[in-house]
Amino acid sequence: QVTLIESGGGLVQAGGSLRLSCVASGRTSSPYAMGWFRQAPGKEREFVAAISWSGGGTAYADSVKGRFTISRDNAKNTVYLQMNSLKPEDTAVYYCAVYYTGSSAGYSSNVKSYDYWGQGTQVTVSS
Repeated sequence: QVTLIESGGGLVQAGGSLRLSCVASGRTSSPYAMGWFRQAPGKEREFVAAISWSGGGTAYADSVKGRFTISRDNAKNTVYLQMNSLKPEDTAVYYCAVYYTGSSAGYSSNVKSYDYWGQGTQVTVSS
C-alpha cells in the first residue's frame, strides 16, 4: 500500500510557473516509476509526464514538452513537476501516481499501468 500526497497547486497567471510535489509513503522500497496526470472538467484523465525509478528515463506529453520538467528525489520519496510558461489550457486537477515496474528503468504513459494515485491538486491558469 502506498499513500501519495500532492502539493503546490494554485492560481497563476498565464506565463507563470508552479512546482508540484508528491510525497509517497508506505511501500517505497520496491522500484517504482512515478507519473503525473491531469484531468480537466468534462475531459478524461491524460498523461503529463513520467520518470523511472533511476531518474534516467523520462517521458512527456507533446503539449508540455519544453515547458514542464519532471524529477525525483528517492531519498525523500518525492517526485516534482516544474511547470513553466503555463497556459490557460493547463488548468486541471493534477494527480501523481506510482507504477511498480520491478526495474529501475521502466516507466509508462498509460494511465492503466499505475497502481496507486494521489487525491490531486488543482492548478488554475488565468488568461
